[in-house]
Amino acid sequence: MPTHFSPQAIQFLRGLARNNRRDWFDARKQVYETELKAPLLALIEEINGEFMDFAPEHIRPPQKCMFRIYRDTRFSPDKTPYKKHISAWWARQGLEKKSGGGYYFHISGKELLIAAGVYMPEREQLLAIRNHLMEHHEEFRRLSKARNLKRLMGEFDGLRLTRPPKGFPKEHPAMDLIACRQWGVSITLPAETAIKPTLRKEIVSRFRAAAPLIEFLNRPLTAQAEKPPYRIDFF
Repeated sequence: MPTHFSPQAIQFLRGLARNNRRDWFDARKQVYETELKAPLLALIEEINGEFMDFAPEHIRPPQKCMFRIYRDTRFSPDKTPYKKHISAWWARQGLEKKSGGGYYFHISGKELLIAAGVYMPEREQLLAIRNHLMEHHEEFRRLSKARNLKRLMGEFDGLRLTRPPKGFPKEHPAMDLIACRQWGVSITLPAETAIKPTLRKEIVSRFRAAAPLIEFLNRPLTAQAEKPPYRIDFF
C-alpha cells in the first residue's frame, strides 16, 4: 500500500500550530516520530522510485530531502521553535548546494502544497536563467502553458519585479519573464489529501507534469556548474 499519513498526523500539526512550544512538542515527540517523520521518509523513498522514470537526476537520500521541523530562530524576530509543516525538497544532483530547479511539497494542518521551480536563486543563477530566457523564451512559454501542467499545477508564478533588471534591454520580447525573481508552479490542496492512499499519486503526477519545465530551468545552471574553475598557469 502506498505511504500516506494518519488523521493523528494532521491533528498533531494543527495542535502544533496552536501550541508552538518545546514542552508541548517534547510531550508528543513520539507521535511526531511515528506519525510524521517515519511516513515522510517512506514517502520520499517512494517518490524517488517514481523519479526513475522522469527525473533520475533528482533522486537523493530521503534524509537529504526532508527538512528539519526545527526552525532557525537566530536571525528572526519570531522565536517559535518549530515549523508548522513537514516538507521535502529534491534538488538536482550537482546543484544541491546552490539549489537550482527542483521539486517540493509540504503538509500542514491546513494544506498540502506541491510546487516545482527555481525559488530565491542566488545572483549567478538569476543571471544565468535570465540570459537563457533571452534566447529560449518561446520554448519556456510553450512548456509553461502545456495543457497537463496547467490542469495539474495552475498558472506560472514568476514573482515579477516592478521594473526591468539592470543590464537587460527593456524592449526584449521576453522581458515579462526576465523580470521575474523566481520561476515555478504550485498548487494547494486540502490537508485531508495527505491521509488518503492516493497521496503519492497526487504529488508524483504533478512533479511529472512539471519535469520539462524544471529541466529547462536547470539547463543553464548545470552548464554553469560544469565549467572548469579559472586557473592561472605560471611559467
